[in-house]
Amino acid sequence: MPLLADPISGSSTPPAQADVVIIGGGIVGVCAALTLAKAGHSVALVEKGVVGGEQSSRNWGWVRQQNRDPREIPMAMESLAMWERLSQETNEDLGFQRKGLIYVTKDPATLATWEAWGRIAKPFGVDTRMLGAAEARAMATGTADAWIGGVYSPTDGKAEPSLAAPALARAAMRLGAVIVENCAARGLDLTAGRVSGVVTEKGTIRTASVLLAGGAWASMFLRHHGVSLPQASIRSTSFRTEPLPEVVTGGLSTPKFTLRRRLDGGYTIGLSGRGRLELAPQGFRYARQFWPMFMARRDKLAIRLGRSFFDGPEAMSRWSLDGVSPFERIRMLDPAPQQSLIDEALVAMGETYPELKGRIRVAQSWGGAIDWTPDGIPVIAPLARIPGLTVAAGFSGHGFGTGPSAGKLAADLVTGATPSIDPTPFRYERLIDGSDLTVPGMI
Repeated sequence: MPLLADPISGSSTPPAQADVVIIGGGIVGVCAALTLAKAGHSVALVEKGVVGGEQSSRNWGWVRQQNRDPREIPMAMESLAMWERLSQETNEDLGFQRKGLIYVTKDPATLATWEAWGRIAKPFGVDTRMLGAAEARAMATGTADAWIGGVYSPTDGKAEPSLAAPALARAAMRLGAVIVENCAARGLDLTAGRVSGVVTEKGTIRTASVLLAGGAWASMFLRHHGVSLPQASIRSTSFRTEPLPEVVTGGLSTPKFTLRRRLDGGYTIGLSGRGRLELAPQGFRYARQFWPMFMARRDKLAIRLGRSFFDGPEAMSRWSLDGVSPFERIRMLDPAPQQSLIDEALVAMGETYPELKGRIRVAQSWGGAIDWTPDGIPVIAPLARIPGLTVAAGFSGHGFGTGPSAGKLAADLVTGATPSIDPTPFRYERLIDGSDLTVPGMI
């Protein structure tokens, strides 16, 4: 499959030392690097593959406040403002546009859920409103379904996943950040239990502060150091079409598929909640914590025994810091897309958009690995067990849109700066201290 993310021209070797070392070159890692470099800190970011190569280039490209978990709303609102500002400040094309996001439904229970969310979101000042049946049908231009209503946020937006993380990485490098691709972090160097460096395949970087923004690989990395992070991965499927007539300028979510208008005139198509859950040792280890979420979503998941059982981020691999690590054996998670889901989406699109039936051509399809926590919101927090280590992982499919604010929050926590949003909801301890995680928080 062709590379999804734009290439960057990073450094070939890591520096000997840095104020902060970031592990992982996804959207959160590069936004943290940009924040730190702006503040004058020396930053080294190491990425085992390429910047934006995994889920940061494989998502739908939605940048939304609407229908967020209430705990994520402040972060989503700050991120939306940051996307616009970063596009101007960096003079880079992130593909960001405020074109609005629309959800439509034929299910009264879903409509009631959106109405309840609107009451929760109102105190935050989120720009969102309910749609009646006639308005939903009018705004979902060209659709043939009998929508009973919807919800609409005119100020939500979209960005291009293939462009965004690499563009922000280049901006960070212009401010002095050193970014090294194809350079896996094998583990931490600890002195008296504290971080004193990061051991990479290309040498050790001396540092007292590390941010682990490793996406689906974070739990495996932490397990090597005796830290438990309940994390599970869902294999997702998405695709993009060849250019088609404009039926929506921003994004539209229907019960069977989502679509986002792309800069190239096509659409990125996703299947909300659909995917493949592969049985793996890590999944068995955290099965109890994830059981409520699994029960809530089992109807949309296919369960299989696959490659994940034997290798990848959910396998029970062991390695030494002076030997080849799992992060070097798999430079980029590139699961195969499910053709059955693509076929299903194409049929649904043809039924929903009669004028497009027979005209929709798949230009590219891909799989992804969405890393989840038991309550569907991320961990963005320092780890008391390993002083000097901060984690930003488990974004549960929300990392791209909230990436700028999440990266900024992580950077603030690393340096001790005053965060602009409350980090309490994202504390690590909630996953291990018996906090109630029985109800998935996202909508």
